[in-house]
Amino acid sequence: MLHSALGRDLEKPSISIVGLGYVGAVSMGCLSHLGFRMVGVDIAKDKVDAINAGRPPIVEERLRELLGEGVEAGLISATDSLVAAVQQTDVTLISVGTPTADDGSCDLSFVRRASGEIGQAIAMKDSYHVIVLRCSVPPGTTLEVVAPEIEKASGKKLGPDFGICFNPEFLREGVAVADFFSPPKTVVGASDERAAGRVSKIYEMIDENVIFTSIAAAEMVKYVDNVWHAAKVAFGNEVGRICKALDIDSHDVMDIFVSDAKLNLSPCYLKPGFAFGGSCLPKDLRAVIHLAGVLGVCVPLIDSLLESNRSHVTAALRMLEAHSGKRIGFLGLTFKPGTDDLRESPTIGLMSVLLARGETIAAYEPNLVLGPMLQRQADYVRHAVPGQARLMDKLESLAVADAGTLVSQSDVIVVSHATDEFRAALTRCANSTVVIDLVRLRRQQVSGGNYKGIAW
Repeated sequence: MLHSALGRDLEKPSISIVGLGYVGAVSMGCLSHLGFRMVGVDIAKDKVDAINAGRPPIVEERLRELLGEGVEAGLISATDSLVAAVQQTDVTLISVGTPTADDGSCDLSFVRRASGEIGQAIAMKDSYHVIVLRCSVPPGTTLEVVAPEIEKASGKKLGPDFGICFNPEFLREGVAVADFFSPPKTVVGASDERAAGRVSKIYEMIDENVIFTSIAAAEMVKYVDNVWHAAKVAFGNEVGRICKALDIDSHDVMDIFVSDAKLNLSPCYLKPGFAFGGSCLPKDLRAVIHLAGVLGVCVPLIDSLLESNRSHVTAALRMLEAHSGKRIGFLGLTFKPGTDDLRESPTIGLMSVLLARGETIAAYEPNLVLGPMLQRQADYVRHAVPGQARLMDKLESLAVADAGTLVSQSDVIVVSHATDEFRAALTRCANSTVVIDLVRLRRQQVSGGNYKGIAW
């Protein structure tokens, strides 16, 4: 594991930073405060001059103080020569701009240019060097763009001659210094243990729980964070517009909303899996969308949620198309485990479409009680979702007695609930049986062979 590298490279590495904007300048001041020798690099002369004078090139609380201290202690200098900076340091952080290109993609021209110059410098070095990309970039950039550019310019190889990492920053402008010293998380994707060990020495004084992962996962985490933050802003604003139209204080509503750290501000509901369903979410979403329409309030984010949910069901149907004509068995019918509630179950939706297509289907649900109680639920489903009426009429005849029977009688198993009973049953399925997992029964499993995960 990468964690085993933490004890290596006992001396503090010297660090060069390419790009003296918000991330680069803040990192210069904060790391020098922790005792690291820092060399800043930028093509803008005014930024280089400001850093050398101990002045911040940007407005950020406490930064002037930290840069001044660093310059006075001889720990900070800046130059316009990236080659010179790399030659006199052990680690190089790349914090250059990645603006939006004309086609909407990420413009990597500054990243490519910096990588090439770093490669030129490494060509003149005998010692091992670590390059750390900190910009927001599409997954794959670090290993497919930065590393090859460095190898081409240096004539050296990733691994024996240099290491590479992706280390996303989570600094908010205005409180960036405070965020640096008290990070929400520290994530490092490293090419190997040696590179991980070198970078871990940089963060050990501010975060004892560095999260080591793959480079691609680290790259993606930065994008996911920012998309989620944007979604939160848009959600809050749409709620605010609805509240205003109803003459309700939106801040009172959202203050109560965010006080719930068990469900609303928590990992709950944030694991990829199958579509949402049940008696609450779909119904209440439709009610809010209708209310907003009556009020004349535009809520495109909220409007999109049901369509997004339907698209996830469509993705599962697409996975099943390759197995048309096979015997398809469903482990789990209710909208979530631990309940007998069939209302707006996405699995029921899947089965309804397959039944209409003439597929051979069966199901096992341990919480489903056949007889009058099932019929009451079936009546509700017939009323709420008329398109599922035929499945409700046939549901008892499609149900099997236990998970083992379902597994033995099916060519394809669709797993809708992550339970120990279903995990155990699948250990006894034939090697030829295809498993379509909508909930990720086992964390270590990824799609391959006869196992298909819907989002992993």
